[in-house]
Amino acid sequence: MSNQIINKSNRFLSLDVFRGLTICLMILVNTPGTGAEMYPYLVHADWFGFTLADLVFPSFLFAMGNAMSFSMVKFKSSSVNLFWKKIIKRTIVIFLLGYLMYWFPFFRYQIDGGLELIPVSETRVMGVLQRIAICYFLASVFVYYFKEKMVIVISITILFLYWGILYLFGQNGNELGMATNAITRLDLAVLGEGRIYKKDAIPFDPEGILSSFPAVINVVFGYLAGTFIQKKGMTFEGISKLLIVGFLMVTFALWWDLIFPISKKLWTSSFVLYTVGTNLSVLAVLVYFIEMKKQTLGVNFFSIFGKNSLFIYLFSELFYISLRLIPVGSGMDAFEWISERVFQQIFHGSLGALVTAIMFVLVCWSLGWLLDKKHIYIKV
Repeated sequence: MSNQIINKSNRFLSLDVFRGLTICLMILVNTPGTGAEMYPYLVHADWFGFTLADLVFPSFLFAMGNAMSFSMVKFKSSSVNLFWKKIIKRTIVIFLLGYLMYWFPFFRYQIDGGLELIPVSETRVMGVLQRIAICYFLASVFVYYFKEKMVIVISITILFLYWGILYLFGQNGNELGMATNAITRLDLAVLGEGRIYKKDAIPFDPEGILSSFPAVINVVFGYLAGTFIQKKGMTFEGISKLLIVGFLMVTFALWWDLIFPISKKLWTSSFVLYTVGTNLSVLAVLVYFIEMKKQTLGVNFFSIFGKNSLFIYLFSELFYISLRLIPVGSGMDAFEWISERVFQQIFHGSLGALVTAIMFVLVCWSLGWLLDKKHIYIKV
C-alpha cells in the first residue's frame, strides 16, 4: 500500500460517489445485526433471482473499471515492461490481502486452551478481494492490448462461452445445481473442499475460479463507460446513450433469464448484463445530478468512501471479524452484544438489524473521514 494525493483535475466526482455508494452498501450488506432477520432486499438471493444485495459486488467491479479508464491512459503512454510490472504487483498484493483476510486471525484455540496455527489447508483461497485481483488483471490486459470494439467482441464471446461451459460440464439434467455445476466441480478438483467457502448449504464458493471469468466483463464495461464519459463529458447526449444502453442490457438480461437464470452465486451471463445495465443507468443519473446540476446532497459522504475504497472495505472485514472473536459472556461475542443488547432493545426486529449495520458503516466512514481530513489516500 502507498499514500497518494488524489488529483481531481481529470476526475469526475460522480465516479467517486458511485464507488463510495457501492462500498457503503457492501459494508451494510456484509454486517447485518444479529437477533433478527435482515430485510430480504439486503440479503443475497438464495440461488436464482436478484436483490439489492446482489448488485453490490458487481457494482464495485464496475467502479474499478471506471477508475481504470483514467489509469490506463498513463499505462498506454508508457513502456510495456512498466505496464506488466504495475499490474502484476497490484494483482498479487490484492490477492494476498484477500487470502490473509480469510486466514485472519491466523491462530485458534485448541480444546486444552492452547493456541494452534490455522492450517493453510483449511483457509479459503478464493474470495472477494481475490476475485477483484483476477478481474483487474484480465481486464487490464484486454483494454491495454485491444481496441474498444475488439474488447466488446471478446466480452460477448466470454459470456456465451461461459453459458456453454456451465451446461457442457455440469451434471446432465442438473447443470446449475449447487453441488453439480461446473464451478463447484472445478473448485473441488483444483482447490479441494477445505479451501472453498463453507457457509452455504454445502461447500460452494460464490467467488469460484470459473465464475471469475464472466465477472471480468463487469470491469470491462465499467472501463468502457468511464472512457465514454470522458469523451462525451457532461452532455445530455452522453447521458441519454448511457440510459439507452443500460435499458437494452437489462431488457436482454431479462430475456436471457428465461433460459439462463440470473444468479449472483453462479455469476451467470444474464446476471452480468443485468448488473451492468443497472450500473450504467445509475451512473447516468449521478452524472446528471452531480456534474451537470451541481447537486451536493450526500456527495461528500459517499465520496469519502470512494477515495479509500479498498482500504475501508478491508478494514470493515477485519474489524467485523475481530468483534465476532471477542467473547462478552452469555455465549455472545462483542458484535452480537452490541446488536442484541443495545440496538435490538431500541429498534426491534429487522429494523434493529439494519440500524446495527448502519452504525457499523458509520464507524468505517469515520475512518475514511479522518484519512480524508489528513489528505491520506491509500492505494492498494
